[in-house]
Amino acid sequence: MGYSPRNQCYTGTTTLEKVPEFNYNDHEKREPMKKLQTKLMKFVEARNWQQFHAPKNLVMALSVEAAELVEIFQWMEGPESGTVDAATRDHIEQEIGDVMIYLTLLAGKFGIDPVEAAHKKMALNETKYPADP
Repeated sequence: MGYSPRNQCYTGTTTLEKVPEFNYNDHEKREPMKKLQTKLMKFVEARNWQQFHAPKNLVMALSVEAAELVEIFQWMEGPESGTVDAATRDHIEQEIGDVMIYLTLLAGKFGIDPVEAAHKKMALNETKYPADP
């Protein structure tokens, strides 16, 4: 089932149009992600945590961290969620960091660059959900 943000309902679409080619070969743009992946790999290896990092476990941990991010906003009103104090912003940053760590570890299990995957997904979304003229 496809989701259309234009009318905010499921469209029933099950096929996708051809995605435009995405070129992400620029080494310089990939450098920050590679640094993070290397740092995480060294951190995990130094603690012998590889044994706990099956993809299933990483997805579950990612879900928990995303839920912790949701918890920050759980009882806020819409406008309130856009104007948080410094301590709340720091908490948001920490939880986003946790989400990014688990997402990066999971992506590494499959040789996926999360930034490249996001760019590819945006190219797909631009085709799937074109802007109104």
